[in-house]
Amino acid sequence: MAEMQNNLSAWAEKWPAPAKLNLMLRITGRRDDGYHLLQTVFQFIDLCDWITFHPVEEDRVSLFNTLPGVAEADDLTIRAAQLLKAETGYAHGVRIEVEKNLPMGGGLGGGSSDAATTLVALNHLWGLGLSTARLMQLGLSLGADVPVFVFGRAAWGEGVGEQLEPIKVPECWTVVIRPDCHVNTGEIFSDKGLTRDSKSIRIDDFTAGQYQNDCLEVVTRRYQAVKDALVALSEFAEGRLTGTGACVFAQFDSEQFARSAYQALAGKWQCYLVKGVNESPLYAKLGGCKHNS
Repeated sequence: MAEMQNNLSAWAEKWPAPAKLNLMLRITGRRDDGYHLLQTVFQFIDLCDWITFHPVEEDRVSLFNTLPGVAEADDLTIRAAQLLKAETGYAHGVRIEVEKNLPMGGGLGGGSSDAATTLVALNHLWGLGLSTARLMQLGLSLGADVPVFVFGRAAWGEGVGEQLEPIKVPECWTVVIRPDCHVNTGEIFSDKGLTRDSKSIRIDDFTAGQYQNDCLEVVTRRYQAVKDALVALSEFAEGRLTGTGACVFAQFDSEQFARSAYQALAGKWQCYLVKGVNESPLYAKLGGCKHNS
């Protein structure tokens, strides 16, 4: 436990697990194993879960507080910690405390982000020395969105979303609405009406304005609440779907316009006023120089 004793101040800190938005999502094909091939753009927003890690002498990984409807063994933070231990043979344990601010099942990546923060933070706190590339590989086994949260920068994504290239996009003030429904991602990707043959584009095409989401038609057909939220947003700016939803968002040219829209919508909808960021708060916390390639 020497590394724990030498790092007590770091153990006492809260670690951010930020939300993400998919600024574009194209489905360009399907692999033989059923996974869909994507092109997408990830950007973080400054809305975070916060995770505190408490060192444990014995070989045990546990939670302070379980999520409603999620068994402790199935929690992605537990699975991430166990995965690190299996990968490295680390002998001690941890107790994980999550302050949950991101809505579950909203398409903002909350569970994946929590898993990524667990991988990154415990790699640091336990002194394991795994590279970012290896942590991304481990993260992919937990979920397709985990690697981008480990990567820590806004990214152009391909493959199943794990082939990442840094991208700089405007860091806009944004209003996010969380409709009162839970979108089943599996059902969306299984829908016969889903577009699966979009033409691949380049980053230049995206920056020129091609930011369609191929899941939009299916999601709004299946979930009236998502459609209604998009209509509500459209009174102020163009409403867009992140991933398969349920969350929708609109970007604004200024904080003033975004705040005005937020105030008008917050009486009826569960809303968040956030800012897009190209560097994850987790990446910023560690410092880019400490992210090994």
